[in-house]
Amino acid sequence: MSAPSPTIQAGSAVASSARATRGTSQLPDFLFHKITFGFALLVLLVLAGIVASLVVGAWPALEHFGPGFITRVEWDPVNDEYGAMIAIAGTLTTSFLALLIAFPVSFGIALFLTEICPPWLKRPLGTAVELLAGVPSIIYGMWGLFIFAPFFADYVQPVLQNTLGEIPILGELFQGPMMGIGILTAGLILSVMIIPFIASVMRDVFETCPAVLKESAYALGCTRWEVMRKVVLPYTRIGVVGGVMLGLGRALGETMAITFVIGNAHKLSWSLFAAGNSIASTLANEFAEAESGLHMSSLFALGLILFVITFIVLAAAKLMLSRMSKSEGAK
Repeated sequence: MSAPSPTIQAGSAVASSARATRGTSQLPDFLFHKITFGFALLVLLVLAGIVASLVVGAWPALEHFGPGFITRVEWDPVNDEYGAMIAIAGTLTTSFLALLIAFPVSFGIALFLTEICPPWLKRPLGTAVELLAGVPSIIYGMWGLFIFAPFFADYVQPVLQNTLGEIPILGELFQGPMMGIGILTAGLILSVMIIPFIASVMRDVFETCPAVLKESAYALGCTRWEVMRKVVLPYTRIGVVGGVMLGLGRALGETMAITFVIGNAHKLSWSLFAAGNSIASTLANEFAEAESGLHMSSLFALGLILFVITFIVLAAAKLMLSRMSKSEGAK
């Protein structure tokens, strides 16, 4: 037999070298895969641990009061009578008011920054909006209690009561003592807090719209509003919904700012001027002072309810985004 040619020998050497290199490179890939998988699994384990601890802590109250705990309005630590309806109503009302106010304002800010703002003002104004998102919530609460609440009581609430308060049925929302603190004040402070979040997301999303689409619309004679409504919004509506849900999630779980200005009163009222309570403010005010086991368990139950509310809101937003993506793909 003849000896293998030099070409065959070189090919065999290259192949064996490639196999050796591939064998040595598989170990880092394997470790990288397992480490990153462990990080992802850790998130699920932490989430499961939070849910389990809330359920265990809330179980005595849920067992004692039953499903009626959600609809009970009593909250009396002296007699160990507890219900979640007041806190749930305060949480949902303030969050709805905050979103009702923050969405159009955030949309206007994002529209101005992306379509109208002059170049020399765009960067400092955008930076200012992002800095507002980093202000601690306790600062908003202190500002709301000592600066905004007195101004609101002296100048805004009388006007609301004398105008909107005179409208049948709707006027019930704007009656009551004008103290400056209450459900409406809490909703306004929350709206100020979430505006930077929603505006920043909307601005970044609007900037992803291809310039050629907007230029084509302008060339056809569209106004800025028509370009925004018929071109930019349809192109970016998934991101817009995501930004709104991000702001809503922040509003649902806000604690310190709400605690300062909501009034912390365990009562239900049709008036937005009246003091109220939220789940987060109830936990902040009473968790350190809870003495009886049933009181502590009721606070755990409130935390579990807040977790469920937030989960439902975020899941609904995710489902909405998924359906929007599918409808776009179908089109």
